[in-house]
Amino acid sequence: MLQTKKSSEQILLLFLVIWTALNIIQAGFVEVHADEAYYWVYSRFLDWGYFDHPPMVALFIKIGDALLPSTLGLRLFTVITSTLSVYLLWKIVSQYAQNIKLFILLFSGIVLFHVYGFITTPDSPLFFFTVLFFYVYQRYEAENKIKWALILALIIACLLYSKYHGILVLFFTILSNLKLLRRPSFWFIVVISIVAYLPHILWQVHNNYPSFYYHVIDRSAAFYKSSFTSEYLLAQLALAGPLIGWFLYRSAVILKSSDSFIKAIKFNFYGIFIFFLFSTLKGRVEAHWTLPGMLCLFILAYIVMARKPVPKWFEKLAIINIALIVLVRLILIFPINALMKVNVIAYYFGTEKWAKQIHEKAGDYPVIFYNSFQTPSRYNYYNRSTKGFSYDSRLYRKNQYDIWPLEDSLRNKRAYFVIPDSHGNKVKQDTINTSKGVFYGLWIDKVRMYQKVSVNPVVAPADWKSGAAETLKLKITNPYNEAISLGNTGETWKCYLEYGFKKDGDLSEFKPVVADIENVHIGPGESIEIEGVIQAPAEAGKYKMILSLRTEPFLGGRNSNMIGVEVR
Repeated sequence: MLQTKKSSEQILLLFLVIWTALNIIQAGFVEVHADEAYYWVYSRFLDWGYFDHPPMVALFIKIGDALLPSTLGLRLFTVITSTLSVYLLWKIVSQYAQNIKLFILLFSGIVLFHVYGFITTPDSPLFFFTVLFFYVYQRYEAENKIKWALILALIIACLLYSKYHGILVLFFTILSNLKLLRRPSFWFIVVISIVAYLPHILWQVHNNYPSFYYHVIDRSAAFYKSSFTSEYLLAQLALAGPLIGWFLYRSAVILKSSDSFIKAIKFNFYGIFIFFLFSTLKGRVEAHWTLPGMLCLFILAYIVMARKPVPKWFEKLAIINIALIVLVRLILIFPINALMKVNVIAYYFGTEKWAKQIHEKAGDYPVIFYNSFQTPSRYNYYNRSTKGFSYDSRLYRKNQYDIWPLEDSLRNKRAYFVIPDSHGNKVKQDTINTSKGVFYGLWIDKVRMYQKVSVNPVVAPADWKSGAAETLKLKITNPYNEAISLGNTGETWKCYLEYGFKKDGDLSEFKPVVADIENVHIGPGESIEIEGVIQAPAEAGKYKMILSLRTEPFLGGRNSNMIGVEVR
C-alpha cells in the first residue's frame, strides 16, 4: 500500500511537470485574449473593485506582469495556481480512492480546466480559491479547530474577491450542512470574512453599486429565447469533455454517500448547474460561469469511477478526448493558414500587429475606439499604455472605462478616433489596412465629450398619454473638476440633448429634447435644472427612456438611468 501511494505521488509529480510546461508554453506564445487585455488595464488602476468584477484578477496580473512584462507574466499566477489546484484536488479525492491514472485522464479531459490552465480572467483565481476552499473545508468540517476557521475565513474573502459566483459555493456548502450554524467558529468565519471583504463593499457603495446594476439588471434579456437554455445545456456537456463529458455526468449523479463533505460537493454540483439553468430564463448564460460546478462534477465522477474497474473503452475514448483538446491548444500557438478563415482561431492571431499599425497612425496621442471595452484594451496592452479609450455610446453597455479617469484626460485635447467603418462621417478620414481588417481614423483637435455627465428627471415620469408632449424638469450634473458648457456657439463639434425609448429590446430613433441648452454652463461638481419637452411614443406600453448628450462626431452617450415610463 505504501509503495502504491509512493508510485501515485511520483506519477502525479510527472503530470504536474508536464501540465505546468504545457501551460507555460501556451501562456508565452498565445496572444492575449481581449478580456485578458481588459483585466491588464484593470491592473494599471489597482482598486478595491471594478465595474464588472472584484479585484483579485487585477492583483494576479499586476504581480505577474511586474515580474515578467510579457504574456507569460500576465498569465504567470494562473499557471502557478492551476498546478497547485491539481495537487490540492488530488489531496481531496485521494482520501476516498487512489487511482492516479484515472485522476489524470479525467482532469485532462475537461476542456474548462485547460482554458484556465493559462488564460487569466476572474475565473482563474475563482478556480484556485474554490479548490482551496474545498480542501480546507474538508479539514474544518472534520476538525472544528480555530486554525481551520481562520484560514477558511481568509480563503472565503479571497474567493469573493475573485468573482461574485463564489457566493454560490458558500451558499450551497452551508445549505448542505446546517449544523455548521451551531458552531461558534462558524460565526467567527462569517465575521472575519466580512471584515476582510468590507473594502470591496464600501467601493460598491461609493460608486453607486455598478456591479449589481450591471449583472442583475443590465444583463437581463427583454424576453426569453429557447436557445438560451439549449445552448447552455450543450455547452456544459462539451466543456466537461466533448467525448467523455456525458459519462462524467452519469457517474456523478449515481454517487451515494453519507459523508458530509461529499454532500457539500453534491449540493454545489446540483445547485450551481440548476441555478444557471434557471438563469437562462432571463438571458444568455456564459458557458464558463459553471466553473465551480465543473470542479464538483470532476470530484464526484472520480470517486465513483475509482471505486471499480474503469472500462477499457472509456480509457481509449478519454485519450482521444485529451488528444483533441491538446491539438486545439497547439493550433492556437502555431498558425495554420487553412484554419485562419475560422473566426474562433483567427481571433488569437494578428492582434499585436494590429495594435502597432494603429499606433503608427496615432503616435503617442490618445486613441478613441467605439463601443468596445476589449478593443482599446488590446491596443493598450500591446502598446504598454493606457491611451486607448472606449467611447461607450447609448447603443452599448457601461463598463470600467466609464469609471476610470481616462475621459478626463481626453476632453479638450487632441486625439485619434478609430472606427471599423465610416459611420457616415462626412469629414476626411484615414483608411488603415490592418491585420484585423480595414479601419478608419479621424483626428480630433479638441475632443468634446460628456460621458460622465448625469441627465435625469427631477421627478420620475408618471403615466404618459400616447403621442403627447410631456414637460420634464431635468437635472444635469457635472462630475468633472472643470466647468462645462452645452452651448454650440464657437464650437467645432456640436452638442445635442436627445432622448430615445426602449421596448422589448428594441431602441427607438433618438430625437432632440426641446430645451434651451445654448446658455447652459455648469461649474465643476455642480448641477443645474432645466425644462425639456419630450414626446411620448405613439404606441401604448411599458418603456425605458434614455437621455443622451450627443457630441459630434460621436453617437451620443447614455447619460441617464434606464427611466421606466408607462404610456397609455
